[in-house]
Amino acid sequence: MKEPLPSYEAMMPAVLKVLADGAPRPLREVFELVCQHYAFTQEQLAETLPSGRQTTVRSRVGWAKTYLVKAGLIEQPKRGICLISERGRAALASGQVIDNRYLVGFNEFVAFTQVSSVSAGDTPQTVPTLTEQPQPEQASTPQELIEQALAALNSSLADDLLGEILGLSPRFFEQLVVDLMVAMGYGGSAQEAGHTTRYSSDGGIDGIIKEDKLGLDSIYLQAKRYTDRTVGRPEIQSFAGALDLYKARKGVFITTSGFSREAQDYVGQIEKRIVLIDGNRLTALMIEHNVGVSTRQVFAIKTLDSDYFLED
Repeated sequence: MKEPLPSYEAMMPAVLKVLADGAPRPLREVFELVCQHYAFTQEQLAETLPSGRQTTVRSRVGWAKTYLVKAGLIEQPKRGICLISERGRAALASGQVIDNRYLVGFNEFVAFTQVSSVSAGDTPQTVPTLTEQPQPEQASTPQELIEQALAALNSSLADDLLGEILGLSPRFFEQLVVDLMVAMGYGGSAQEAGHTTRYSSDGGIDGIIKEDKLGLDSIYLQAKRYTDRTVGRPEIQSFAGALDLYKARKGVFITTSGFSREAQDYVGQIEKRIVLIDGNRLTALMIEHNVGVSTRQVFAIKTLDSDYFLED
């Protein structure tokens, strides 16, 4: 009989152990070393998820790595590279069982598991983990579990999107902003709808896009790719001043970080219509409108067709 594979939680200590020497390793090498650690058989390595699109071992090692990264036990100095952190070393030295119950002791992991649908205005919901045993009256329905799992996947995807954006040039980010506006339906085709401006003469404007297919009005864009600071009121005031140069009334300011309270209050006090989009909303819009993402798999959730069962 085939030996059952360890769960992704059970694999967490093994993932940390193969990184314990402090050498940065690509995820492919981490996967191979974990497989050697467990001495998986060819039959175990060949086992796939129900979809058949990925092996179970690779999926579980990947999720173990993701959760350890979210808890700060593993660092990723660049894309695809894993490096144990001091927190990870301390976890191994502690002798404690390293699983989701251990990881909830870190605020970063708790924040990751607190999944909320900001656009829908839902209240935050905790992503269930395999260690949780809900009481019958508290158990989620299958539909709720699917939606919560999808929210968790999108949360992880949003982090990956921001990481990619921050690793590319400011000019690429400006083009991304224009592409997103086109994907959202502004201006019609990508060729006709909008363009980025030249650095030498943009006057604080990074992109211009038609509000409608006929070009009756234009929306002016500003894009700031920040990692360690929020956008304050002075920058929004400067953007508003740049709009005056173009005799423009509408603008969108997009950043990978966030906006100060003063900046948010300011846009509500002026006559111009300026929309602020922070990093969280940016990635949500990219996922919603398929900018920089692709569909890996589609699940069809079917329900009873009551009309079919009607008798004359």
